[in-house]
Amino acid sequence: MPVYNKLIRDQIPEMIASTGKQYSTRILKNQEYISELRKKSREELEEYMNADSNEAAIEELADLLEVISSLAKVHGSSIEEVEKVRNEKFKERGGFDKRILLVEVED
Repeated sequence: MPVYNKLIRDQIPEMIASTGKQYSTRILKNQEYISELRKKSREELEEYMNADSNEAAIEELADLLEVISSLAKVHGSSIEEVEKVRNEKFKERGGFDKRILLVEVED
């Protein structure tokens, strides 16, 4: 039986059970959960970096957003609060739409 030891989405156990396969899971404690969410964010970002089409990129960005939403909750916040902070930073500093690459700054 393959061993995965990785955080999965909530409905995956039911999906596995529906195939008739045996599996085992356990519930993570808070610090372990945060650690696994951080690992999952790296995994999803890597999958985004390797996406070879716009459709695949959007799928991976959606997965990354789901992880960010879960991380916000575990830190006592919400994805809406993260978006609010993002908007505030956007108003203050702008976004990345102009594609500006800072090359150097004089000392």
